[in-house]
Amino acid sequence: MLAPRLVQLSTRRILAFQRSPLALHRLATPAIATHKPFISSRPSATQTIKDSTAYSILEQQRRNRPVSPHLTIYKPQVSWYLSALNRITGSVLSGGFYVFGVAYLCAPLFGWHLDSASIAAAFGAWPVAAKVLLKTGIAMPFTFHSFNGIRHLIWDTGAALTNKQVVRTGWTVVGLSVVSSVALAMI
Repeated sequence: MLAPRLVQLSTRRILAFQRSPLALHRLATPAIATHKPFISSRPSATQTIKDSTAYSILEQQRRNRPVSPHLTIYKPQVSWYLSALNRITGSVLSGGFYVFGVAYLCAPLFGWHLDSASIAAAFGAWPVAAKVLLKTGIAMPFTFHSFNGIRHLIWDTGAALTNKQVVRTGWTVVGLSVVSSVALAMI
């Protein structure tokens, strides 16, 4: 730690006392051999402030910092949307399973009829358009999350990782998801 500091100070002294930059062949006395202090110092002006004041100063400094442009400077890509949609569908599916599972377990306590026969009878009384809409809404997250999961498993093998292949497989997942969810809704 001391050696780099000595080299730095000696170099500064050489450049400060030499009139010509070409006169560097004359060696200056090393900083440690002189009687002058070789560590630069300056008077410090510090004061003690309260924690709340320090925190408000810190908040003000943070407000003045520049904000990174992050998403606003990039062109949106299909992989962004599919990544977000994959996370959303995963959360919706797992949340739906948990909610239905808890409701199914609590049904006898509250007198709810969540057995298969009651659900099928209630669903059978709906109009056809409502049935198809509900079945499509339930099938779409399943099919998308399943096909995108297969896509990720293919990526885990190291295949289809070029930009062109990622875009192509992304649109393939979207197409397969739409077609298979509509087909499942028509059953």
